[in-house]
Amino acid sequence: MKAVIFGTTTLAAAAAIGLYAWQSQPATPCGDTAVAGDAIGGPFELVSETGETVTDTDVITKPTLVYFGYTFCPDVCPLDSARNAQAAYMLEDQGLDLGTVFISVDPQRDTVDVVREFTDNFHEDMLGLTGTPAQVKAASDAYKTYYRAVEGDPEYYLVDHSTQTYLMFPETGFKTFFRRDTSPEQVAETAACFINQLG
Repeated sequence: MKAVIFGTTTLAAAAAIGLYAWQSQPATPCGDTAVAGDAIGGPFELVSETGETVTDTDVITKPTLVYFGYTFCPDVCPLDSARNAQAAYMLEDQGLDLGTVFISVDPQRDTVDVVREFTDNFHEDMLGLTGTPAQVKAASDAYKTYYRAVEGDPEYYLVDHSTQTYLMFPETGFKTFFRRDTSPEQVAETAACFINQLG
């Protein structure tokens, strides 16, 4: 098999075309939801913080923020989870129901009890999910997320991972995503827009 080598001009042209296509996507009333590549989300089977095996249809029964992280994370995951919980509380004050889900990318350490204790720190209804390495990888692949355990200490290792939060709806799926720098107010406002728009 021959290796295909792209020149810098070819790569620059491809990048420009991709950027143009992304910028050409029509904006929605609730903000820019364009993402590159394949659709986000899909079927998964994981273990909930109650010990039950659940699927995506069991979990995403209402507008839901879905986040992939791990409980031993020193800063990013707790901050993002707190932000998502705060947005859910803000919408609760407006009479809107927004679910929050935390999916572990560290099944070796994140047992059912560990993820339950972690999510209970942020919101009483935040659902923690874990599973076998194969189950976690399948869920991560469906959502196009990345994670990799850093080699080193077998007990106190860190995990590199994606940090975006996805807004998912039952039946219709992915609506938008939120980056780390998105405030709780912005998450709540955008989620409320989609909830009110889609009923």
